[in-house]
Amino acid sequence: MQQEDRLIELESRIAHQDHSIHGLSDEIFRLRKKLDDLETTCNFLVEQLREQAGATSDANPGDEQPPHY
Repeated sequence: MQQEDRLIELESRIAHQDHSIHGLSDEIFRLRKKLDDLETTCNFLVEQLREQAGATSDANPGDEQPPHY
């Protein structure tokens, strides 16, 4: 293999690796955004559950023992 052919092969490999790196970087960015969205949704749902649990315990005193116990 001549030196010029070897140089072309190395340049081709570098170009392929650059393409792969950019693709992976884009995928990481997309997944990070999705993770942030899911975290926001989970936090919202946890807050909703806390509010419902608080409303249920305040509105349903039947679960409490009567004062004479």
